This record gives sequence, C-alpha cells and structure tokens, in this order.
Amino acid sequence: MDSKQKVLVIIGPTAVGKTKLSIDLAKRYNGEIISGDSMQIYRKMDIGTAKIKESEMEGIPHHLIDIKEPDESFSVAEFQHLVRTKISEISGKGKLPIIAGGTGLYIQSVIFDYQFSDAPADEAFRSLLEAKVKEIGNDALYQELKEIDPESALQVHPNNVRRVIRALEIYHCSGKTMSEYQKVQQPDLLYQTALVGLTMDREKLYERINYRVDLMLEEGLVEEVKELYLQGLRDCQSIQAIGYKEIYEFLDGKVTMNEAVENLKQNSRRYAKRQLTWFRNKMDVEWFDMTDAWNFEKKITEISHYVEGKLQVKSNTY
Repeated sequence: MDSKQKVLVIIGPTAVGKTKLSIDLAKRYNGEIISGDSMQIYRKMDIGTAKIKESEMEGIPHHLIDIKEPDESFSVAEFQHLVRTKISEISGKGKLPIIAGGTGLYIQSVIFDYQFSDAPADEAFRSLLEAKVKEIGNDALYQELKEIDPESALQVHPNNVRRVIRALEIYHCSGKTMSEYQKVQQPDLLYQTALVGLTMDREKLYERINYRVDLMLEEGLVEEVKELYLQGLRDCQSIQAIGYKEIYEFLDGKVTMNEAVENLKQNSRRYAKRQLTWFRNKMDVEWFDMTDAWNFEKKITEISHYVEGKLQVKSNTY
C-alpha cells in the first residue's frame, strides 16, 4: 500500500469542464479543492479568469483563490510551496486534496520533486534581457526562446516576459534548455496521484471557448478590466493574462472592440491547444473525452472508477 499522501489532480484545456467535475468529485470523496490556475490567485480579476463564484462552490472549500493583489508577482516556486502546504493541511483533516486547473508547469511543480532553488541564475544577464525586451519587444524575445527551447516555449505565453527571461537565463547559465534541465532532475512523484485529464472534440471545445468569452463580456469583463486600467496597472504579471491584455489594447485605442473580442477568442483557443500539447507531452495522464456533455453522469462513473482504483478511496455517495 502506498504510504504517500493522496492527491487527485484534474487538468485539461480552458472551458473543458474542470470546475464542474472537481465539485462533483469533491462531494463524492470528501475533498477540498486547490486552484491550479496561475491567474485566479489575483483579487479583482474574477470574470476574465473564469473564477468560480461562491454560489457555485456548493459548500466545497476552495483554496488559493484571491490571495494576491494584481500588482504583485507570483512564481512557480511560491505556488509549489503554497499548494504543498495546503495538501498537508487538507490531508491532515482526513480529506482528499483535489488540484483543479490548467497551468501545467505549476501543477507539475507541485506533484513532482522539483527543486527550483537549484536552478542556475545570473542577475546581470537577467537585467540585460529586461532592458532588451523594452528595445525589441515581447514577441522578438519569445522568438529567441522558441528557437532555443521550443518545448518550453509551448508552455509560456509570449507576453509572460518574466518566464521567457527565466528560461533564457537558465540556458545562458547551464547550456541546457529549461526542458533539458527538468529532465536531468528526473523528479519522482511526491504523492499517490490520480491524474485525470479532460479533453474534447476540438471544434466543440472552440465553440465553448467562444461562448465563454461572449458570456464574460455580458457579465462585465470590459468594466472589470477598465477598473485595473484606470488604477494605472500596466507592466505587471497579472495584466498579461488572456482576457486582460486584449481589452487593454482596446482601452489604449490600438484596436476596435470587435478586434479585441476576436483577439481574445483566438488567443483563448491557441492557449487551449498549447495546454493540451503540454499535458500530453509532460505527464502520465488518464484522459477522458467530455465531448458528449449530455452523458456527464456516465463520464463521472468512468472517472470515479479510475480515481477509486488509483487512490484506493471510496465514494460516499452510495
């Protein structure tokens, strides 16, 4: 019998249905949910991050939501520490920790034994890159990363300058790409883990993404972004999130509202594609196709059988 703490992880692209599934499974297995999304940590950024509303939680405790101000930075190493602490707390109460989210590197950093403090650093080189990006722009620096380390580039958005710079810094210091550096570490799973991946027919997923964007706009996305914009928030990590930078371009007068909406939908679809590619290449995931949403109960049964076999847990719904 595995003596490690048990953790259920639910991953998949944006809009595939992770939130609904996580709540159902939390009710079945006496669980508490830890957000695995790198942007839902920010307060005042609710609509654009598709943050769960309290009324939708159905009494299930949720963690790592609304823990940072929009002008604060947040690293993978900090996420790793916070989530591992929550896993211990939840397990200590006799409950099942459930990580649900779509930020692959963040989730991977938690369940595998990565030591971020060992990664090489060169502050002078980092400063040079920070100055360089102001001269050549985000996309040009991202292209440099893409040429050196296309695998890592898949998991980093071009506008996430901090992570692009970090990947280039590791290559500069070690001669290894971030992908190679992680492989050399050969980390082990720290927990008894069930990795549930949700997927969907691409056209159906893209329809859901487009619909979600339309719904966000109806709920007041532009007004939410405008509040941050009027506060003068500009060069910070949170504003690089999809849904915020596109509306910023509209508020800056660079694009029309229609163009901003189309850019938001397109960037969301591209992000979903990158998420799926990354998860399939990086983790040993048990995939479940959620295309037939009307057949959700059957899918829940299939997923439950996998979870119970993997974690040796029993459902409390029967």
